Amino acid sequence: MSCDEAMGRPALRRLLSVLLPALLLAALSSACSPWRTSTAMPAPPGPVATITSGQVMAVPAAAAPTTPVPAAALPRPPRRSAPELAPALAPQRAARHWADFQLLAAQRLVDANPAGTYGGPVPEPLLAIPVLEIELNSDGSVRRITVKRQPRQALDTVQLAIAAVQRAAPFGSVSHLPRPWKFTEVFLFDEQRRFKPRTLDL
Repeated sequence: MSCDEAMGRPALRRLLSVLLPALLLAALSSACSPWRTSTAMPAPPGPVATITSGQVMAVPAAAAPTTPVPAAALPRPPRRSAPELAPALAPQRAARHWADFQLLAAQRLVDANPAGTYGGPVPEPLLAIPVLEIELNSDGSVRRITVKRQPRQALDTVQLAIAAVQRAAPFGSVSHLPRPWKFTEVFLFDEQRRFKPRTLDL
């Protein structure tokens, strides 16, 4: 071994001790470079469930799109039947006297209430027999109705009788008849709550 070779080995060791750490640092720096492309896919956007203290708080989902419904497919409201109207009555002729007037008024009560009256024989027993006194104005319009007799049962028949009188009004003119301008009618109600004026049963 020459003297130069013996002297070069320590120098080579010193050179390697300097170069090796530099090469290792460069290799590590290239591995952590920010320009390296990541292969991980980004998480898709959307609602995320958040877990807090062992509970899952779900984020509400987006509202489903609404589809317009054709007008023909919408449910139609039920039709309401028109209220029953009283038949149109001709003006009552002028009565010759009160007995004639009361006969005409009783027939007018039947004509104005076809669904609430009956004809023929009076059934036995009757449901109720209310009695009304009807006071008139000179033109035959109703001024006051007084209940002269109230039945012991089926008390609603009193209101049915009053409504029947109001439907039949106005009656014929009574200006030529003697005062007081009033008459009394007895209402004979059957089990179906239909009535017959007693004047027509005499």
